[in-house]
Amino acid sequence: MGETAMLDAGQQHLKALERANRVRLARAEMKREIAGGELGVSEVILGCPWQAHSMSISDLLMSQNRWGRARCRRLLTSIGVPENKPVGTLTERQRAALAEVLHSKRQSAARDSRVRQLTTA
Repeated sequence: MGETAMLDAGQQHLKALERANRVRLARAEMKREIAGGELGVSEVILGCPWQAHSMSISDLLMSQNRWGRARCRRLLTSIGVPENKPVGTLTERQRAALAEVLHSKRQSAARDSRVRQLTTA
């Protein structure tokens, strides 16, 4: 009976390692898409895909270009969300507020970029 329990524990350990690896790979791909502009953080926050469910909100925000710890902290403090809160545990109100702020920041950044292009041309 002891050997069977050890085999089961070993198999369980291997399955946990496989799952952790799948999550890591999926998160890395998601972060690349966010950094490349193919996927918006607000989409991830509102949709909450399986790979982002247990990911901290600050890790997700920092996967964007030009977003560091200070900028994340400032944003999250302004809407009352802890930095280490997992994306999957955000309330609907928190999701909506965060997505709205991110969407407006993205629009203003795009507008500023167009203005810079027009003034230099």
